[in-house]
Amino acid sequence: MSFRVPVLLSSSSVFPEPTAAAFEMAATVGYDGLEVMVWTDAVSQDADALKVLADHYEIPVLSVHAPCLLVTQRVWSSDPWERLSRAADLAESLGAPTVVVHPPFSWQRDYARNFVPGLARIQDRHPDIAFAIENMFPVKMAGRWFVPYTPGWDPTEVGFDAYTLDLSHCAAARVEAMDMADRMGVGLRHVHLGDGTGVARDEHLVPGRGTQPCAEVLQSLAGRGFRGSVALEVSTRKAPSRPSREADLRESLDFARRHLAPSASTMAL
Repeated sequence: MSFRVPVLLSSSSVFPEPTAAAFEMAATVGYDGLEVMVWTDAVSQDADALKVLADHYEIPVLSVHAPCLLVTQRVWSSDPWERLSRAADLAESLGAPTVVVHPPFSWQRDYARNFVPGLARIQDRHPDIAFAIENMFPVKMAGRWFVPYTPGWDPTEVGFDAYTLDLSHCAAARVEAMDMADRMGVGLRHVHLGDGTGVARDEHLVPGRGTQPCAEVLQSLAGRGFRGSVALEVSTRKAPSRPSREADLRESLDFARRHLAPSASTMAL
């Protein structure tokens, strides 16, 4: 039997609707599972509540996005190590094999200085979880570029055991997504699928609506021996209605499934 890459819905894709709505829409549209973005919504932080939703909608949580955003710097704790540790505990309690992690912000000096050994200690406590470091992008403000991450936005320059490839971030960074996937190599464990046009911001467009090689990246995964998951991380915040939002999510899922069709070279389970 060929390996079938599970296609997940990121709960961030239904914003401004809450986490509970993501389970409902994932079940309605037909996703294989959910990636929970841990943020200010209390449900996203609560293992028991998430288990109830997962059981009710028969949608497993297969990835947890640690609270690494600017708006989540006070979720659970102001200490980034505590936030990462609790994200790992949440993933373990839900049976999710992946935790998505951003590189440290440049102002998190102690966290950044000890990120590699600290991450290794958490990995030792959770050996069955992949802590997949995500590629980010420079930011343009007042006509000037700066990098808000230490030592940079590209985690392959440091080297980690596991990575999340975000195609929208590749667009914002103006780097080739296929090249980034090549640099991640066997460490590529998770994909955030979303499109972009190369403007200086994170667009998270429905795949196929931008200029990124979304189809080519998905088609290349079998040949890379990929055994992770693909999460649709698209922005639907401007959708005028629930049916319109679901239509975008259905189009995204159809795109992913169409280009992830297993090839003859896919390894058997």
